[in-house]
Amino acid sequence: MTAREGRAGRARLAVLALLGSVLVPLVAAGLRSVLWVLAGLALAAVGVWWTLAHTGVLRALGVALSVSAPLAVLALYGAFGLLGPALLSLGLWMLAVTTARTALAPGHGDSGQPAADPPHAAWILMNPRSGGGKVDRFHLVEKARAAGCRVVLLDRGQDVTALARRAVAEGADLLGVAGGDGTQALVAEVAARHDLPFLVVPAGTRNHFALDLGLDRDDPATALRALADGVERRVDLGYAADRVFVNNASFGTYASVVTEPSYRDAKARTVLRTLPDLLTGEEASGLRTRVDGTPVEGLQALLVSNNPYGRAVDAAHPGRRERLDSGLLGVVGVRVGSAAQAADMVRGPHSRGLLRLSAGEVVVETGADTVPVGIDGEHVVLPSPVVCRSSPGALRVRVPRRRPGAPRPSGARADWPRVVRLALGLGERGGAAPAPASRHREGAATGRADAPGP
Repeated sequence: MTAREGRAGRARLAVLALLGSVLVPLVAAGLRSVLWVLAGLALAAVGVWWTLAHTGVLRALGVALSVSAPLAVLALYGAFGLLGPALLSLGLWMLAVTTARTALAPGHGDSGQPAADPPHAAWILMNPRSGGGKVDRFHLVEKARAAGCRVVLLDRGQDVTALARRAVAEGADLLGVAGGDGTQALVAEVAARHDLPFLVVPAGTRNHFALDLGLDRDDPATALRALADGVERRVDLGYAADRVFVNNASFGTYASVVTEPSYRDAKARTVLRTLPDLLTGEEASGLRTRVDGTPVEGLQALLVSNNPYGRAVDAAHPGRRERLDSGLLGVVGVRVGSAAQAADMVRGPHSRGLLRLSAGEVVVETGADTVPVGIDGEHVVLPSPVVCRSSPGALRVRVPRRRPGAPRPSGARADWPRVVRLALGLGERGGAAPAPASRHREGAATGRADAPGP
């Protein structure tokens, strides 16, 4: 069986499981089962909104509602003697989503490509504090030096860009980073400026860039195989003003949260403490945005990504990028101001509060002279307005020729139109490549999702 036949088989299983998850409760309980589920989802969404946007009693009620709503749906099924079909439906749905993701998982190996010439003077910057100490835990210093690399350990307060420039001046023919995405971006800019290959060693906490390159984030040392048996890929870099980002630049609510001193050590607690004022208080963001010249008003959160992410639920869970070389920026914006609008977010990509576009240029400004921005999770303040753009093919990334890739993140959404096409043997049109800049849109620039998704 070929790899394509295997993926088609998984796609067919996913479609059958999805149909079963719908038919089982319909046959057992009729149309009322659909009303129960929709009501439970809507109430849970309202509960999540109260939890994020309020404090005190309303937050406590929100937590209770978001937990009790789905339990109440299960209780309804149980009261009518239908708990078995409900659990079976849930199991089929989980099977459908899991198999759909594996059917669409891209093959990250490049075994058919010739290996790139090994570097003679590779230089790798390692941040020993990233990822809770992954550099020490995976013995990355010793393994990199054994592979012939010069390793520089990053101390607090050191200028990462200056270190990379000095490495180039001293004859480095490959630059690499073992650390988080923010550090990766700084060194990647120097590598792109001097047209040197760049090596990503995923030693940070999340390393979304490494994920979309197909690297194994659970074993960062495997990225070092690219030194002896690697291939090069040309990928884009994103720019917010003069700052490079390999993943995204975030504005509004999230950018404000990362300014908090407590964010690094207590992310969840800081988000819950600061979000109410940012969403509904006097500090609620009023971003003024232009996407390819079209104004977009009233966004509370905006994420501009280096290439579009896959189907997203919100700006906090943007999915995964299938391509890093489209030459486009992805745009995900959120406008939610009430419990009713929060409940509408249950519709996911079709919610009126969710904006998703692809664009060539995004301009962001506020009423102030400066704009706080989260650049790959690092807080910076840039002069207003901030112009975001893509630099197509600017970076030469060296990756292992054979790399299995990491599993899809749990927050990623299965692209069901693609799954159905694959199951029917019709190929995967619609997910392979974005359309030209400012044409590929999932809604009008006003934030309405009137246009169909891909």
